[in-house]
Amino acid sequence: MSPAGTVTDRLVEANGRYAAEFTDPGMDARPVLRVAVVACMDARLDLHAALGLELGDCHTIRNAGGVVTDDVIRSLTISQRALGTRSVVLIHHTGCGLESLTEEFRHELEMEVGQRPSWAVEAFRDVDQDVRQSMQRVRTSPFLLHTDDIRGFVFDVKTGRLREIDPVQSA
Repeated sequence: MSPAGTVTDRLVEANGRYAAEFTDPGMDARPVLRVAVVACMDARLDLHAALGLELGDCHTIRNAGGVVTDDVIRSLTISQRALGTRSVVLIHHTGCGLESLTEEFRHELEMEVGQRPSWAVEAFRDVDQDVRQSMQRVRTSPFLLHTDDIRGFVFDVKTGRLREIDPVQSA
């Protein structure tokens, strides 16, 4: 280990300080607000601060692009059926890295690694349309019990504001 340590070492040390002051809040895994938030993994999105959430308020599901994949549907299904959530909030953002990638990324990985990834990149050019597609994937999943409160947004990384996306594209 280097004298300065690794980033992971720093995180583990921070956890030690956190744990020294930690008091069990007495919560279970059921989110107080009965909402699941699906968002991009982008480090610029502080979801709890941006949405005024406290520990225990929601389930947070994050991935590259905030895309509704089969694994997101799996998590939402467990969130709803086993843990009582009723609402789903989808959050993409401006300046997403998936806007600059293409599915060619998978081909490049295959050439480098010798195996094609089983997953799609889910790259997109139009963030609003991708939010609409994500909302549609949630609404049409046969595994989800509660699809009447599904809303999608684009978070502006420059202003911190959410812009709601109409699920039906205007003509």
